[in-house]
Amino acid sequence: MKSILIKMLALITLAILPQLPAKATTLVVLGDSLSAGYGMAQADSWVGILQQRWSVSYPDITLINASISGDTTQGALHRLPGVIARHQPTAVFIELGGNDGLRGFPPTTIADNLLQIIMQLQQNNAKVAVSQIRIPPNYGPRYSDMFANVFPQVAKQADVPLIPFFMETIINNEAYMQNDGIHPNRDAQPIIADIMEPYLLELINQAKSEQNTG
Repeated sequence: MKSILIKMLALITLAILPQLPAKATTLVVLGDSLSAGYGMAQADSWVGILQQRWSVSYPDITLINASISGDTTQGALHRLPGVIARHQPTAVFIELGGNDGLRGFPPTTIADNLLQIIMQLQQNNAKVAVSQIRIPPNYGPRYSDMFANVFPQVAKQADVPLIPFFMETIINNEAYMQNDGIHPNRDAQPIIADIMEPYLLELINQAKSEQNTG
């Protein structure tokens, strides 16, 4: 009789104990105008499309678009502590450097800023991936090559995945580009979303796996 009472008390205790919520999964896109949805409502950007899609398919994932048009690696580095504090990301996709390249910033400076961004995110237990970025060839082959090489070098040094540049599928098709020849238009956004979705889901899966084994 005593053992039965003990079991009943144990069951009652478990029933009334508050259930701990599952750890939130938050993916932050830290980018510039290519991810911010330049020239359109943010909801129409490729990130906005994934937000809408994942609200149904992956409701446990919060996707945050922390991209700002015109941002540079230095600007993102300055605002990064606020992004981390506000969103406490599980994973971060970095799409930065294009504006640095268009302004002719030294590749070594771009690399240093990216490495500092990644280091801060990793210190806050975020899984990070970096996008390859390229600039138009009219900047000269020497600078263009040095610039393009920054991203695989940073990814290797920081031991993070390098994601292919989504604009390479878009930029040569005028039907998907705005009149400036730099930014993708609204018609391109669903295509970019389809390109990026598997990479971002893999990044999230890696982050979750590391959390479970950490």
